[in-house]
Order: sequence, then structure tokens, then C-alpha cells
Amino acid sequence: MSLSERLHPGLNLAGTDPEGHEAAEEVLFGFWIFLMSDLVLFAVLFATYAAMSVQGIAGGPRPAEVFDLTAAFLETMLLLLSSFAFGFAMLEMKYRENRRRVLSWLLVTGVLGAAFVGMELHDYYVMITAHAAPPQASGFLSAYYLLTGTHALHVSSGLVWMAIMAVQVMVIGFSTPVKLRLMRLALFWHMLDVVWIGIFTFVYLFGVVS
Repeated sequence: MSLSERLHPGLNLAGTDPEGHEAAEEVLFGFWIFLMSDLVLFAVLFATYAAMSVQGIAGGPRPAEVFDLTAAFLETMLLLLSSFAFGFAMLEMKYRENRRRVLSWLLVTGVLGAAFVGMELHDYYVMITAHAAPPQASGFLSAYYLLTGTHALHVSSGLVWMAIMAVQVMVIGFSTPVKLRLMRLALFWHMLDVVWIGIFTFVYLFGVVS
């Protein structure tokens, strides 16, 4: 196994000098630290929701009364499929460096991600209009909107980042900096997928069951 394969199994950095490999290591390591700090933020939001879902109902609607489990499941499938599509984009970049195919998979990822955000916003609309459950109605609802809204904001940021990367792939091609940026975006996107699985399980499933 070559040095580039051992250092970056998800990338093809063949022909890069040792200094470039070392710089890539530093960049990816720093991004892992950022992801860990972002997960700390979500951990705090999860803890806040856990407390408010029990003690912060304040006479308002309970989780089982406002959550649409079918819609949440569809949102989960959209996000899982988007991560699957992003994985294919990274494989195309690593093994073939085919711009058209990478851009096609990024487009699929972006469409699925945008559909996820659209469904989440529709859920908010239904909760507020049909169930009279705005964020200010109770501590539970405030914590719910804060947790899911923060995640939706992260997904929206990822979509903007994805659009920028698509332009860079078209204009610059698969230079080492572009590959590393795509790798960081992939890590970020998959992290959001993991966080959403936690939200679906802890917020929606437990909320409806309880």
C-alpha cells in the first residue's frame, strides 16, 4: 500500500510530495477537531431537549400529539440516501476522477438534502398552524425547534458548501486542495446524518412511544 493510500484511504493523492501529505494530515485532523466541537453543541441541545420534554410541557401539546412519525421517517430516508449518493461521488473522485459523474452524484446529494430541508420546514408549518405548537408555547417546543432547527441550518450550510464545491470541480478540477475540501464536506455531511439518526430515535420515536 502506497503512502497516499495509507494516509488517506478515501482520497487519491498520487504524485503529491511528502510535504503535501503532511499538510493534508494537518488539515483533516483540524477538521476532525471542528466536528467534535460541533458534536458537543448537539450534545448540549440533546440534553436540553431531554430535560424540557419531561419538565417543560407547561400545559401545551405533548410530543406524541404533534410529531408526524411518517414524515420524520421519510426525512430520515432522504438524508440516508443523500449520504449514500455522496459516498458514490467520493468513490468516483478517488478511482476515476470523472468530473461529470462526481458532479452528477453531488447533484443527487444536493436535491435529496434540499428535499429534507423542505420537508422539515413543512413539518414546522403544520405544527404551528394545525397543532398550535409554536416555539414559544412551552420549553419542550422551544428545545425541539432549537435542536432540529440547528440541524436543518447545518444541512442548509452543507448545501451551500456543496454548490461551491461543484463550481470548483467544474473550474479547477481535482487538484489536491479540491479533493481535501470535498473530503471535509463528506465528513461534515455524514456527521449530520449520524446526528439526525439520533434525533429520529431520541426525539421522534421515543416521543411518540412515550
